Amino acid sequence: MKEKRLLVVLTIGLAIVLATASISAANQANVDPSNFVKEVNNKLFPLKPGTTFFYEGMKDGIPARNETYVTHQTKKILGVKCTEVHEQAFENGILVEDTLDWFAQDVDGNVWYFGEDSKELDPSGNVISTEGSWEAGVDGAQPGIIMEAHPQVGDRYHQEFARGVAEDMARVLSLEESLCVTYGCFDHLLQTRETSRLDPGVVEQKYYAEGIGFILALKVKGGDERSELVRITTE
Repeated sequence: MKEKRLLVVLTIGLAIVLATASISAANQANVDPSNFVKEVNNKLFPLKPGTTFFYEGMKDGIPARNETYVTHQTKKILGVKCTEVHEQAFENGILVEDTLDWFAQDVDGNVWYFGEDSKELDPSGNVISTEGSWEAGVDGAQPGIIMEAHPQVGDRYHQEFARGVAEDMARVLSLEESLCVTYGCFDHLLQTRETSRLDPGVVEQKYYAEGIGFILALKVKGGDERSELVRITTE
């Protein structure tokens, strides 16, 4: 009987290891620039140049807001032309983080994350840290998947893959959530759970709406943080 239970445990453990390995292998696959398209138009993560998303909320009791602007700039990484997104984070009205992110979409509709240039600022605007910055192809970093073409409940994937620098992972929890934020009320939302090996005590849940993208983030473990979509502008 003990031997049977041991066999079950070993089988489950092997399945977990193989699943994790397959995720890693998928993100470390060779990138073929011919497999990518010019626009990022995934219905759950559209990036139309000239669009600005405004988010507001609280971070550990401090008023916080984010402005995410889809620029008209591109950056070629591993031969792939990536859309550049400029994100600024404010706390108590003061700019505390200034980041450039790079994304590209493959022919199947998956949106890949190719890196970020992140700068943490002091109240005077001086750069005090670039922690979390990475670029695919540099120091062994690999692109991750920020949004699947066809998410399914239970899917797990690396969003970032820079060992010891950025190792965010996501798991799909639901495709049928409903909720309201300042910008509006939505049904059939994608809900994900995000974690990182580098911050094992932190868990965040995010919600995405078709045709818009990211609308709400809630830190459910490791802090008190909420950020929701309040406005969208286009040029």
